[in-house]
Amino acid sequence: MTRRAALLCLTLAAAAAALTPERLDQQARAYHELNRFNGAVLVAQSGKPLLAKGYGMANFEWAVPAAPDTRFRLGSITKQFTAMAVLLLAQEGKLSVDDPVSRHWSDAPEAWRGITIHQLLTHTSGLFNYTALPSYGRDMRKTKTPLEILREVADRPLEFQPGTQMKYSNTGYVLLGLLIERLSGMSYAEFVRRRIFEPLDMNDTGYDSDAEVLPRRAAGYERRGGELRNAAFLDMSLPHAAGALYSTCLDLLKWDAALRAQKLLSAENYRRYFTPDKNDYAYGWIVKERNGVVWQSHGGGINGFATMIIRVPAKELLVVALANVVPAQAGRLAEDLAALALGEERPVPRPRREISLSEEVLRRYVGQYELRPGFVLTVTLEGGQLMTQATGQPKFPVFAESERRFFPKAFDASLEFEVNAAGEATAVVLEQGGARIRGSRKQ
Repeated sequence: MTRRAALLCLTLAAAAAALTPERLDQQARAYHELNRFNGAVLVAQSGKPLLAKGYGMANFEWAVPAAPDTRFRLGSITKQFTAMAVLLLAQEGKLSVDDPVSRHWSDAPEAWRGITIHQLLTHTSGLFNYTALPSYGRDMRKTKTPLEILREVADRPLEFQPGTQMKYSNTGYVLLGLLIERLSGMSYAEFVRRRIFEPLDMNDTGYDSDAEVLPRRAAGYERRGGELRNAAFLDMSLPHAAGALYSTCLDLLKWDAALRAQKLLSAENYRRYFTPDKNDYAYGWIVKERNGVVWQSHGGGINGFATMIIRVPAKELLVVALANVVPAQAGRLAEDLAALALGEERPVPRPRREISLSEEVLRRYVGQYELRPGFVLTVTLEGGQLMTQATGQPKFPVFAESERRFFPKAFDASLEFEVNAAGEATAVVLEQGGARIRGSRKQ
């Protein structure tokens, strides 16, 4: 080992040794106090929790606090369990990930027949994402079978030649759920329960059902203009194998332990499970290197819930953030906690300082700004308050921190207006989640 490498290891070791549960808690509390996170968090190393705590309420109407054993909807974290189910069937010889869809579904649409199971798992199939259908929002209360969901997009052309690109598609994972059911003779819910959750003693994990009386179930909420509301109802038949599972922080700790011990699959299948294809996407996991260390992660978003799981295998580190109020920064909080656990410092989020501006100044920014084709940010002045509303999204107030820079209090973002010599706005720059989007003023 070189002297430089040795010094780096010593520095990281010293930083890790200085890490305390109180420092992790401070970070999570700061997010909660700024209305950026409400839910439960877990940080564990070598299977031992450093932090396992709830922040806020699992149910606001009954004032039930969130806790590490609260059951949250996982959203797309479901996909790693679906991928595990597929590999269990492959290990039994019931399929190969290189099989075309048509081998196991003879009635597959002609354009889909050559798509492989591997391409479904890695979002390289080219299938149109059914949750992007214009009818999806209207149909959220309807019960549908996987076959009915697939038929809704069967006539849509493929978005690209299978295997040539990567584009996230929930349709591919609903199709995987259908194949799991056909090859196992069980419902998807029963298969993952019998083959994954019961063997791993994950008794607080399962397929969510609106009809089931489920103890310790978190209710889902959303903030609209600072007001807390119940999230829109979603029939849980719709997300199916793409996003219908629920779990707890403590059960996901058991899941992590099983992955570290390679309890369910052979070493070769675990290698396949975590090997990324295009855009760092493996089988239900995003796998990428950060600062020389491999991170395995996946987020989830479903009505009223935002989730994130991060694993750093070389450090035996697990971070879970499960939120039941949206918008939420579950992903950013989880990344902060993981970085802190790895010896990196992260700033503690602080409240932004609000200043007052005259209505004369605020009126300069009223108008419509096209952030991308078909996606417009509308800025209005209502009762002396600047309001913003993006296409298809709720309306939010924004507050000035300088004459041209504004921020919402409901989530972490900022808007900065560009002006001409007369002081009139000509464009706006939206910064959110590390991205910058500029939109020119339309009117």
